[in-house]
Amino acid sequence: MRLVERLDSTLPLAARPYGLLSSRARRLNRDVFDTRLLLQKTTCMTGADAARVFYDPDLFIRAGAAPRRLSLTLFGENGVQSLDGERHRARKAMFMSLMTPDARDELRDIASRIWWERIRDWEGRRQVVLYDGVSELLCQAVCAWTGVPVAERHLPAITTLLTALIDAPAAAGPRYLRGRAARRIADRWAAGHVRRSRAAGEVTAESSMALDVIASYRDTDGRLLPPDVAGVELLNVLRPTVAVGRFVVFAALALHGNPQWRHRLATDDNSELLEAFVQEVRRFYPFFPMAAARAARDFEWRGHHFPKGRRVLLDLHGTDHDPRLWERPEQFRPERFMGREPDAFSMIPQGGGDHYEGHRCAGEWITKDLMKVAVTALTRWMSYSVPAQDLRVHPWRAPAIPKSRFIMTQVADTRVEAATGG
Repeated sequence: MRLVERLDSTLPLAARPYGLLSSRARRLNRDVFDTRLLLQKTTCMTGADAARVFYDPDLFIRAGAAPRRLSLTLFGENGVQSLDGERHRARKAMFMSLMTPDARDELRDIASRIWWERIRDWEGRRQVVLYDGVSELLCQAVCAWTGVPVAERHLPAITTLLTALIDAPAAAGPRYLRGRAARRIADRWAAGHVRRSRAAGEVTAESSMALDVIASYRDTDGRLLPPDVAGVELLNVLRPTVAVGRFVVFAALALHGNPQWRHRLATDDNSELLEAFVQEVRRFYPFFPMAAARAARDFEWRGHHFPKGRRVLLDLHGTDHDPRLWERPEQFRPERFMGREPDAFSMIPQGGGDHYEGHRCAGEWITKDLMKVAVTALTRWMSYSVPAQDLRVHPWRAPAIPKSRFIMTQVADTRVEAATGG
């Protein structure tokens, strides 16, 4: 038995969540290997071919796959991430019904309007922490889009709840405990909105508002979801949208480190440039490091045996940086996406496979939409300075974020200058 299979990798993986699996795979010269996590034998996979296998619903299931701490913080209980088979397909179809072009356009318009308001507000401030500001901005936008009423005075608290859910799963100590507490409060808050909508008789199957769609959804048994489960699914719209704030901060970091791209995006109206830049931000920077599943049955792949029930981890970040798929993957090069549409298994920062049938993130399209709005705001609607600060992205912190969370000073609304001919 190889040493890597005998040793428990819990602490090494916690210390290096974004690079350990791929580095071990390269050292072993194979895309699949066994190790131990929390003393439990676990199989790890990396690469596009591994992703094709991992997202095959005949081979893998999600029930019982995610560590308990993810349910207690990030995902909640009995949400779509833990379902398989017909129940998953039906629940996923509900989410995908929210992702129509018209609905996406509406969210993009709401976000644009709030960006304009925030830029004007930021003008008078000594400094702006972009991660904090954009998280609140996205929280306001997605609550308005879903039909969840949030008073302006409550917006900071709701944003703090949602960001705590995102921040906690891989954390230890106070950060994890804050996530646990936030989950309990957020679940009650979201279930309360479902109950009030149902009690008011405002829920109709014809409504396109996410709150109404989720509150009126009937499971495969023909029954409405229990309010707490419907609340979890409502949070599964709100929370991932607020999580896009991390991608926005990474986009700002990329603009700061690649001024030639900032200039191109500010002066060239070619939409392909914006698409390529956003895609490279999603590929290059660390988001969630891995995904978990369990083998649905005994099978073999590339000579490796997968016993039924075995927990399996797919290396998302390592696949996005696989040198077999990406030329010079450790360089930020948006031009790699010019004229190239990545397939469903080589570009997987938000999961792989089919959006409708599989476990790929339903909100991937709105992620790109909101990132494009943000990059347009950062390059065309505002000017700002980036003072000296700690912009390092530590590899042991998941989900990752620059240590300073990107501080901006001297923010100015450049649309005012354009409108007045300045």
